Amino acid sequence: MDPFFGCWFSSASVKGENENMAVDPSHSDVPRFLLELLKSATAHDSSGDLEKAEAEYLRLLDHGYHKADVLLLLARVAEKRGNLETAIGRLEQMLELAPHRLDALIEKGALLHRIGRADDAAGCFAIARSIAPENELVLANLAVALADSGRRDQALVEFRSLVDLQPDNIHARHQMRRLTSVIVPFWHIQMLNDMRRNAAFEQAICKAVEKEGPAARILDIGAGSGLLSMMAARAGAKNIVSCEKVPVIAATAERIVALNGYQEQIRVVNKSSTQIAVGKDIEARADILISEILSSDLLAEDVLSTFEDAHARLLRKGATIVPRAATAVGCVVESDVLSEYAFVGQVSGFDVSPFGALAAQRLPVHGTMTSWRRLSGDVDLLRIDLSAREHVSVIRQLPVPVLEDGVAVGIVQWMNVDLADGVAFSNHPDDHSDGGWLQVLHTFPQPIPVSAGEQLDVMVGHDRNSLIVMPAPKATRSEPRETAHDEGGRRAG
Repeated sequence: MDPFFGCWFSSASVKGENENMAVDPSHSDVPRFLLELLKSATAHDSSGDLEKAEAEYLRLLDHGYHKADVLLLLARVAEKRGNLETAIGRLEQMLELAPHRLDALIEKGALLHRIGRADDAAGCFAIARSIAPENELVLANLAVALADSGRRDQALVEFRSLVDLQPDNIHARHQMRRLTSVIVPFWHIQMLNDMRRNAAFEQAICKAVEKEGPAARILDIGAGSGLLSMMAARAGAKNIVSCEKVPVIAATAERIVALNGYQEQIRVVNKSSTQIAVGKDIEARADILISEILSSDLLAEDVLSTFEDAHARLLRKGATIVPRAATAVGCVVESDVLSEYAFVGQVSGFDVSPFGALAAQRLPVHGTMTSWRRLSGDVDLLRIDLSAREHVSVIRQLPVPVLEDGVAVGIVQWMNVDLADGVAFSNHPDDHSDGGWLQVLHTFPQPIPVSAGEQLDVMVGHDRNSLIVMPAPKATRSEPRETAHDEGGRRAG
């Protein structure tokens, strides 16, 4: 696994107490031949004659001379010779003798990191941190190892500690921002700036608070910035629990809530909703569920599992749900621009078409990718009822009437979100610019020529985790099937 940042360790930066092991020759209790042997070993080490240096360090070790220090020198020789596992073994022997030697802990952690054992490296640096909590080298390497072992939230804490100690450390600040950008998806800002979406959600939230009353218990799943919870508070709600599983996002939401004066009405809980416990994190089952965890292709954020768990454990029967349903809508499209993202054939005189099988199944449509032509009307692909207590995977064959001749590259899909009675939001491509929810191109494996008046059979459904949209197998295209309808229930085409 490639390291996320790359270890910051440098042997030259570690000054161990063994750095100069020369012993005063006047000390009569040190045999002179050991001093000469040490002098010879370090000379061979410095000149690059590592085999002789190692042999002489081992002789010193056999005589019991400064065992911990000699083991460290042997570890460094083994590292120079490329024997990293041997070097780690020497350091482990040393740490048995001197468990609090900072230099050995740092070097062992760095070597563990180099051989891909980032989790073990983090453990080593954590011990070093307990010994020297303000050591910049320890903090930096601990943060790196944590990030590379997948514990990015903890890594961010260590980078913050490093920046607190060294406010002008540009490298640490850069790595902190880089790590934050990995933890926090880029679309959060786009979503916050989508004013039409925000207005629709607030209208639905106000209706929910008006219906259930200001004392209603509200659970907001996926707090993000805390925006939807603050909308509920502004509508008069007094009892709001907002859960957010990403620590840095939850901490930021808590600051935002306080900044806007709603800390008495909103409590941010840094947990996944599946970890929320009634009677502990929330007083009783909620009367209103607010959640905006829908993705552009409807289901990518564990939507169904999250809502099912909430219905089973966290909501009273008949609770008000915002949003209460979402429908994936789409149309068959032709596009030279989108073809460049979905298919490949001849490149520089070579046939690389097999690489097309590795192309992305779904592509967000934005910028220049919006240049496409409809070959069908709008058809409902799949509706998800978020007020339902259970969901099963489903797949069906759907014939889509073709209105124009062309070469179909896939289906561009968007969403209609049913928020409340009379309140809906759609990111329909005809009247919605780039926002938090983009349109998505579900690519076909190969371009499909189509003619007006024909029907293109597609398979649509979901596997609980993602939307399924693909051409029907040729063998099934002549079988009886359901006819697609547009958003108003009219037969498309």
